[in-house]
Parts: sequence; structure tokens; C-alpha cells
Amino acid sequence: MSTSAVQRVSECFIKPQKPTKDSDETCYLTPWDLAMLSMQYIQRGLLFKKTASVDDNQDFIIQNLLDKLKHSLSQTLFHFYPLVGHLVTRKTQDPPSYSIFIDCTNSDGAKFIYATLDMTISDILSPVDVPPIVQSLFDHQKALNHDGHTIPLLSVQVTELVDGVFIGCSMNHAVADGPSFWNFMNTWSEIFKAQAQGHEYDIPISHQPVLKRWFPEGCDPLINLPFKHHQEFIRREEPLLVRERIFHFSAESIAKLKAKANAESNTSTISSFQSLSALIWRSITRARRIPHDKTTSFNLAITNRTRMEPPLSPEYFGNAFHGVGVGATAGELLENNLGWAAWKLHLAVANYNNTVVQQHLKQWLQRPMIYQLSWSVYTSSVTMGGSTRFNAYEIEFGIGKVVAVRNGHAIKFDGHVLAYPGREGGGSVDFEVSLFPENMSALESDEEFMNAVSASNPLP
Repeated sequence: MSTSAVQRVSECFIKPQKPTKDSDETCYLTPWDLAMLSMQYIQRGLLFKKTASVDDNQDFIIQNLLDKLKHSLSQTLFHFYPLVGHLVTRKTQDPPSYSIFIDCTNSDGAKFIYATLDMTISDILSPVDVPPIVQSLFDHQKALNHDGHTIPLLSVQVTELVDGVFIGCSMNHAVADGPSFWNFMNTWSEIFKAQAQGHEYDIPISHQPVLKRWFPEGCDPLINLPFKHHQEFIRREEPLLVRERIFHFSAESIAKLKAKANAESNTSTISSFQSLSALIWRSITRARRIPHDKTTSFNLAITNRTRMEPPLSPEYFGNAFHGVGVGATAGELLENNLGWAAWKLHLAVANYNNTVVQQHLKQWLQRPMIYQLSWSVYTSSVTMGGSTRFNAYEIEFGIGKVVAVRNGHAIKFDGHVLAYPGREGGGSVDFEVSLFPENMSALESDEEFMNAVSASNPLP
């Protein structure tokens, strides 16, 4: 593999092509948003293969692509205007208050970077582990969401490889969650394709974002936080030395796991994803060699949109998720079968409803809490993010289909797992697993786990 480094060639800022008619100057942050202030940006990227036409006239084509990406991004930001703003803290002494919100108008806009890297698609995808260079394909390395006071809420880095193009997006996680991020990306792709077909302005989009933030009944949108300075709730930790590897599961392999989990639990209600999650939880716990009397947990990020009464729109733009956790001693988890673990996960998801959501919100408003990065608390837990429902592989920017999805530096620790749909579709799934090197080696030797892992599609 080449040892080249990413070279930044140019950068600029993008704003909506025209003012948004109903845009508010201020976008208030909900309890779900504010709780994310000390967490890291969402960093997701798409890898594309250069077409033959690009190779014929590379300089011209890449500039043409950059111009089209900027033009379509500007139109997309018309619909997602909070992303061009910046965070603002307002303090008052009498009465004392501390509030954080988005100023949607007084900022430079979204950042757009063009960079180059003297590597190939194979250099990125062929190694067993995700190579560290992938982290350099994103802007805002190590940034926390609170840094959105001084850095853009959205930054796009387009990195030209020898035979491909990587588009890496860093989005402030106090402004948006996973469904919001992928709705933005799919809308950008939709507008790009419409402009390529000759449409210029007022392009209708399939999934119009709902920008009005949802607040609990009686909650003032300008929430008063119990702090005097951000140092009271912001915590920075240096990244841990972990291995990151993509494990692929075919639809056939997942179907077998699901059938096994349901048969062992004498039910038919355990889902494919719950079966896969149970396998991950058991396998990582076994790989870590956790003492049998020590408690281990599985934490799953779950959307609140469909669980609210009435439900929130699927296009709700902002954070609308919570972590659902289950626990057991390592002995219980490993002495029982796959179905036992999958049933515990199923019950946790099934029992997560509007009542639970509202109770969490009530407790938060009584005592606001900002989530903290503290790697030491994850030593015996598994945390699952992402979703197999995110529509990543249908995104196009005029250079063919997505070859692979990769992630940046954000939120990588021992036991962190991100889920994506597999590239071939059909219900296949990819998991990006981060583990300490010794734990990853043990996982790679775990017979139950590796028997379920399938071979990925060959490189394009």
C-alpha cells in the first residue's frame, strides 16, 4: 500500500442559492439535540469508482464534478438551511440562564474541500482492517458537536484517488441524527441527478425535511441549561488504539441466524437484526474473556420517530433517538444460547414506546444531562449504531454506483459497532466492528461468529 498522505487542494463555503422563504433566523435545540453537545460529529463517506470518461480527461472531469457537487449542494441546503448556521450560546445574569441554539443566518455556510490522495480503491478496501488513512478523508477530526460554535455544522471533503472519488461528510450530531443525515445525502443525490437532466431551480424532492423541532408539551424552546461555562459539560478524550474491520453477512446467513434464534426461543417474533445483534454481543463478550460474574450490556441506538404518539414524520430533521440497553452477566450470556440473548433484545425493543420516551424526556428536563465520551465505561459493553435501513447505496453523483461506505474517526472505541446494508442488497448487512487488537484477534478466531460471516462482493 502507498504511504501517501491526503493533500488539500482547495476549500470554499457553500450557502443556499437563494434565501429560504420560511426559514427562521434561529433554530432551537431540543433535549435530544442538547444531550449530544459533548459527542462527536457524524462522519460518513461514500466511495465511487472513476468511470472510463474520467480517465480520458481527468483534470477536466474532476473539476466538472466538483462544480456540479457545489451547485447541487447549494440547492440542497435550501431545504436543510440549519446546516449553514452555527451554534450560539446566550448567557444572562438576571435571571441567570445558559442557552444554546443555532443561528441560521450569520455564518459562512457549509465547508467544501477538494483533496487528493495517491492511493487506489484497492488500497482502501483490500486490507483486512480499515486503514487509518480513511480518517483523513473527513474534515473535523476529533471535533465535538459543541465546536459548532466556531467550525461549520457541515463539512464535505471530496478526495480524488488514483481510480476513484471519496465523498466524506461531517455533520454536527447536535443538529441531526442518522436518519436526518441520510435524508440529506439522498436529497443531495436526487437534486444532483435532476440538475444533470437539465432541471435548474425549484426541483421537487421526494422527502422534504421537517425542520420544525419537536418539544415536549409545555417546554420552552429556549431551554435553560444548568451551567455557567461549557467546560462543565464538555469532555475530550484521545482516541483509543483499536482495530476496525468490516464483517459482511449475506441474506442467507442472516436467515439461518434468525431461524435458529426463533427456534431456540420458541417464537417467531425475533427479527433478523435482533438475531445478528445477539450474535455480535455473545461473540464480542467471549472474545474479551470477561469474567463470568461481571455484567455485560448491549446498547442499541433506536429511533423515537415511530414510537411517539402521534409519531414524528420519518423526515423529521434533528435528533430523535435514544439508547436502549439490556444487561446480563457474561456467564448468563454465554451459558445460554443465541435465542436467549436475541429474546432479551427483542423484549427491550418491543417495550420501548411513547410512555418510555416521554418519561426519559421528563427526567432530562428536570435534570439536563449531556452525554460524555468516557472510554472506560465501555470495557464490558457493546454499542450498536447505524442502521440497515439507511439508503446509502442508491446515492449517485454522476460517477456510477457507490462502491463502499466508510466512516471517519468519530466515536471509535472497543466494542463499538456500526450497521449498514450490504452493497448487494437483498437484506445483506455489513458491520463495522472496532475492538482492541487482542480482542479483534480473538473474535476472528471465534468459530460461531466466523461461521456466520460471509465473503464480501469482489472489488469493482
